[in-house]
Amino acid sequence: MKCRFFQHSQRQKWRDNCPVSGHFFSLVFKILSVVVLPLLLYACASHPAPTSSLSQPPDIRIKHHTVGRGETLYSIAWRYGKDFRDLAAINGISAPYQIYPGQRLQLAGRPVVAVASKVVKKPRPAPMPQKKPIIKSSKSLTQGKPRQPISRASGSSIRWRWPAKGKVISRFSSGDPLRKGVDIAGEKGESVLAAANGTVIYAGSALRGYGKLLIVKHSEEYLSAYAHNHKLLVKEGSEVKAGQRIAELGSSGTDRNKLHFEIRRNGQPVDPLAYLP
Repeated sequence: MKCRFFQHSQRQKWRDNCPVSGHFFSLVFKILSVVVLPLLLYACASHPAPTSSLSQPPDIRIKHHTVGRGETLYSIAWRYGKDFRDLAAINGISAPYQIYPGQRLQLAGRPVVAVASKVVKKPRPAPMPQKKPIIKSSKSLTQGKPRQPISRASGSSIRWRWPAKGKVISRFSSGDPLRKGVDIAGEKGESVLAAANGTVIYAGSALRGYGKLLIVKHSEEYLSAYAHNHKLLVKEGSEVKAGQRIAELGSSGTDRNKLHFEIRRNGQPVDPLAYLP
């Protein structure tokens, strides 16, 4: 006990003789916290994660999506590389495919089949007396109604044209998630043209990485997209013609003035250079 009391008294005397030491170490700690901590935060902020790291890892599959403000069924299907018809069927959404912010959509699964309601059978009317068939000559049959042409929307029936004038600076690559289309260089404000006849099904900037984006539906099979625009000149629901000016080229969502152009067939990106003249 005497030994411990002696050691304690010695430390107390040292503190009494050197009162500056405690304040000195406290001051040094404050200086380090004020100077070093902001430097560490600045270093982290000045080196953001690369764009490639923003995509989901291959071993993780997102099964649900919560609808945000400004999103449509088309833009969500485009984001996850799905056919909008499949996404609508999985969630039991019928045309015109209206969704609302906060709605939770399934991205995979079986299509929702509506339960058929009970059908009340009505009594059949009495059969009408049959009339003798009138036989016409082959000549009279051919001179009746003219034949109606059957039109089927396909890649060959859509007459594609270039959406902008400029040099192709990036090409499509099926194995690269960042190269789902082609990039066409240009100057800010230059014309962005509709690549074919169709209907604008999305106009906005809610899809990350695309900036101000337009998506045009050309058929049940084919869609096209025009990204990084400076200004959108058409709205959702607008009918557009091939060659019509639909936007102004810009750099929204990217680091230079260019048009990012994509064609998707049944929700899957395809090489636009295989379709453009």
